[in-house]
Amino acid sequence: MATRCAFENSNEIGVFAALTNAYCLTGIGGSENFYSVFEAELAEHIPVIHATIGGNRFVGRTTVGNRRGILVPNTTTDPELQHLRNSLPDAVVVQRIEERLSALGNIIATNDHVALVHPDTDRETEDVIADVLGVEVFRQTVGGQALVGSYSKFTNQGGMVHPRTTVEDIEELSSLLQVPLVAGTVNRGSDVLGGGMVVNDWAAFCGLDTTGTEISVIESIYKLSNRGQQSMQSDIVTNMRSSLIDQLS
Repeated sequence: MATRCAFENSNEIGVFAALTNAYCLTGIGGSENFYSVFEAELAEHIPVIHATIGGNRFVGRTTVGNRRGILVPNTTTDPELQHLRNSLPDAVVVQRIEERLSALGNIIATNDHVALVHPDTDRETEDVIADVLGVEVFRQTVGGQALVGSYSKFTNQGGMVHPRTTVEDIEELSSLLQVPLVAGTVNRGSDVLGGGMVVNDWAAFCGLDTTGTEISVIESIYKLSNRGQQSMQSDIVTNMRSSLIDQLS
């Protein structure tokens, strides 16, 4: 199910948290309520780790990972790196990489099988992504935007992309990722999907401003809800897509 929460006064929870099928990172310094929302949903299944990256709380935008590994920027200190290695499951590889586009969460979008990366990502970074995360890597844009991690969010079940993404691009990306995709928004119309929510194969967290319709789309496309509601929600997804296309055309 999708859960609404906020980090202090910010609805951009994808900036302050990162979620995969194997672990969850949250930035240090938020209210206990923020952490308790994650721990209530996830603690039985995966570790919820409080961390900083380069002394900052923006763990969602500076890191990227999946169930096999996590990539962190070269600003990450040795103690921070050690903390991650001590806290994460043994099977998860922690790798610090030299990449001039250091906000890795903005330039890379990945699930457990495929990664989309910013067209200007270094070749060495591309090799590390493929090696550490065990994924196929494709240089792509989403809705004309190079920051694929900011404007798309996908799991092994499905994904959402920037609302201005054309139907042709959605079909192309869907065949590349091998999951169903829908154009959508979070936090009452925000197109910054990576900043506004975090999601894995069974749970999603989004900002407090996210509307009921947006929640329905999220739960439907990521297959988070029970089967009884899915036919109703697939209708909502279809209606929302057509209304978005009407507005943008």
